[in-house]
Amino acid sequence: MIQQALVTGCLALGFVLLVEGLALALAPSLVERLLAALRQLPVPLRRQLGLVALASGLVLLYAARGFTG
Repeated sequence: MIQQALVTGCLALGFVLLVEGLALALAPSLVERLLAALRQLPVPLRRQLGLVALASGLVLLYAARGFTG
């Protein structure tokens, strides 16, 4: 059980690093504009967006875990 959780965590972290690295490599100016736009949002809204992203990620990981059996 613990081993499966570690594998899932490593896969999730690896996928996040892959996507973020790809975005930074292919469109660094777009990432800079996105970060500038995020700076314009109030802190509570940024926090809420982060919590929504966190919850969405957990749901996706749980769903993916269900597909593997």
